[in-house]
Amino acid sequence: MQLTHYNTNFNKQKFPITLICDNVTNAPNIGSLFRISDAFGIEKLILCGENIQLGRKMAKTSRATEKIVDYEMNRKASEIIEDLKSKNYQIISLEITDSSQPIHKVQFSKEKPLALIIGDENFGVSENILKTSNAIIHIEMFGQNSSMNVVQATNIALYEITKQLL
Repeated sequence: MQLTHYNTNFNKQKFPITLICDNVTNAPNIGSLFRISDAFGIEKLILCGENIQLGRKMAKTSRATEKIVDYEMNRKASEIIEDLKSKNYQIISLEITDSSQPIHKVQFSKEKPLALIIGDENFGVSENILKTSNAIIHIEMFGQNSSMNVVQATNIALYEITKQLL
């Protein structure tokens, strides 16, 4: 028998993870990020950028999780990151660079809270944020394309991180 959210017996848990979205502006992507933030039990979702709209398209994708996920909106991701860095957070950017490490080879610390930075749908995490990160991780890909949708990548990253923090 297929289970529903009414009869599953998953253990509810919060992880010391803050998901920071650096200029993710597509409404369905934002809705999906609310949904996976709830699914993976992250502490907070922070949407950063100038033109973020939480409208009908976002709500349709989020399936009402925006009502239960702790979130905030801020114009500048760099200000949020500097604040979290001063509070001893691990600053981890999800981006493919010449110095990024494959996510499955990184050991995430249980000793410090973690801020996972994801980037703009077209341009990724901004260069100044990459420079302030403690680590840059990527998901190994085996096809011809060099990137994947920001929500798909975030799903994979949160799965690996929470698996290690359990």
